[in-house]
Amino acid sequence: MRLFSLAFAACLSASVGLADPLPSWNETQARDRIVAFVDSVTDPEADTYVTPSDRIAVFDNDGTLWGEQPVYFQLIFAVEAFQEMVKADPSLANTDALKAAAAGDYAALAEGGKEGLVEVLAASHTGMSVEAFQESVAAWLAEARHPDTGLGYDRMTYQPMVELLRYLRDEGFKTYIVSGGGIHFMRVFAEEAYGIPPEQVIGTYLESSYAVVDGVPVITKEPALAFVDDKEGKAINIDRIIGKRPIFAGGNSDGDFAMLQWTTAGEGPRFGMIVHHTDAEREVAYDCDSHIGRLCDGLEQGPELGWLIVDMAEDWARIFTGAR
Repeated sequence: MRLFSLAFAACLSASVGLADPLPSWNETQARDRIVAFVDSVTDPEADTYVTPSDRIAVFDNDGTLWGEQPVYFQLIFAVEAFQEMVKADPSLANTDALKAAAAGDYAALAEGGKEGLVEVLAASHTGMSVEAFQESVAAWLAEARHPDTGLGYDRMTYQPMVELLRYLRDEGFKTYIVSGGGIHFMRVFAEEAYGIPPEQVIGTYLESSYAVVDGVPVITKEPALAFVDDKEGKAINIDRIIGKRPIFAGGNSDGDFAMLQWTTAGEGPRFGMIVHHTDAEREVAYDCDSHIGRLCDGLEQGPELGWLIVDMAEDWARIFTGAR
């Protein structure tokens, strides 16, 4: 009986080992390159072997792990949160940017540039504890729906990328989010959506203050911008927070260029990957001319640097986790 049990366990183990780790990826060169790289750095007999402690993988979030059109999802949250605030106190809409947010006019808000966006984020994200802010994000995610797909925003994660994250972890990688999105915003859903715990989420953050209120220590979000985790800031924060140069980096826009450049410039085996939004039928097709997720330099220089350009239409059998 024991011999039968051992034989059954061996067969079960073999069948599990043969399971496709990337079922939502088509059988294309993109998938083959990813698997070949992972095999090369996890084979102890190979010259390209990388010890598990150095298997660091970093990924952008917006447009790489979940959608980002028609505008960044965090901005939609900020606008809707501010609209609720204005219902209680109309006088809060006292600048052009805040008036645009109150009206839900994203085009006018975009015309105000970075300063206007920061105004809206400051108005909707600050003056409360981190816990209260994250509770409001969780409540919004539970109810809000994307205007085009009708899906909850946390169901608009890209299934092929969720599988890739899981595959890398199964092969001994430690996966991080390094995104221009707000750090406290992303930490609400990252573990459930991607399997990435809060301490492995790196993002943009506002200033915070510490105080003891009625005997209870409280960290409060303040309106001043402390650090923007975008472009060169991503490489800086990786060095500052992770302390090691990753060997795998994935992004989708020129805001990720420095992160991929920093990652792939190191010695030994390296992998840079850009998700190119080419699927107008199942998602949105955009690159160099887009105001959201603009991709010019990465598309032009990436292949010369050895980066994989993932063609969403060709390489992915499925797009969103929440849609079949």
